[in-house]
Amino acid sequence: MQVIVTGNEGYIGSLLAPLLMQKGYKVMGIDTGFYKLAWLYNGTQQTPKTLNKDIRNITKEDLQGAEAVVHLAELSNDPIGELCPNISYDINYKGSVYLAKLAKAAGVRRFVYLSSCSVYGLTTETEITESSSVNPQTVYAKCKTMVEQDMQLMADESFSPTFLRSATAFGASPRMRFDIVLNNLAGLAWTTKEIRMTSKGTSWRPLVHVLDICQAIVCTLEAPQECIHNQIFNVGSTDNNYQIKTIAELVSETFTGCNISFGSAGSDNRNYRVSFDKINQKLPGFQCEWNPRQGTQQLWNLFTQIDLSKELFLFRGFTRLKQLEYLIRTQQIDKNFFWN
Repeated sequence: MQVIVTGNEGYIGSLLAPLLMQKGYKVMGIDTGFYKLAWLYNGTQQTPKTLNKDIRNITKEDLQGAEAVVHLAELSNDPIGELCPNISYDINYKGSVYLAKLAKAAGVRRFVYLSSCSVYGLTTETEITESSSVNPQTVYAKCKTMVEQDMQLMADESFSPTFLRSATAFGASPRMRFDIVLNNLAGLAWTTKEIRMTSKGTSWRPLVHVLDICQAIVCTLEAPQECIHNQIFNVGSTDNNYQIKTIAELVSETFTGCNISFGSAGSDNRNYRVSFDKINQKLPGFQCEWNPRQGTQQLWNLFTQIDLSKELFLFRGFTRLKQLEYLIRTQQIDKNFFWN
């Protein structure tokens, strides 16, 4: 199968694309290159041929011959959405829908869209399923919701979109992110020997290892069409729903000698516990292999091996907002986030 992976130079894509190649897929990447400098360690043996192009500029010809598209290339995360909501809307919503329409016109049969459990936002439900109401609280989550809604209407016999609502990712990747909760807390514990929580940490979050996200994508590509056609799957394990304070405590147990303190601020407005029964029961071959404790130990081992410094931990390339602010400040990208 010939697969196009957008965002193949990102946190997930840098692991996914080589994994697909190892499994015998023909892979082409599409990436703007915003985070090209963010290479933490040499963790892959091969990388695909990559078209350095913004998804808003993709043509039908760029997608010719592909049997599937895995779409990861959006502006993530919430802080970026709040900084530049119009651009996030332009790329994450309009750009993603535009890409899906082009893919369908080019004869691409499968389209795997990486969505997010953040679409559930603030909820009073005890355990959220794919049929639960969405209540997105941020620009990032609202765009995810709108893409899902528009793309579901595009599904037909020749075009099968699948929506993978990922839990909050964690774990090591060559193109590392230190702006997601467990990775950030582990980096703080290693470089400062201290975790200072500004909140009480009572909000709930589902967590999933980046390699388990990759596995969910592979299983989606390999599943019979009737299993994945226009389906939504929460990606993760029900056992991996944690309160933020518990994540901090878990990190402090692995990174011994680290002090932990909690603030008095109110809980994050986002608060959700998610059920992952559907993906584990209905997506052939999928099962999470990692839990947060294993992921924390993986990060400790990695930091030890590469002798992670505070300067490297704080490097702009590993924090999405810092890197984009740098590219804007140095006028390498314009106000619409196109390269100058």
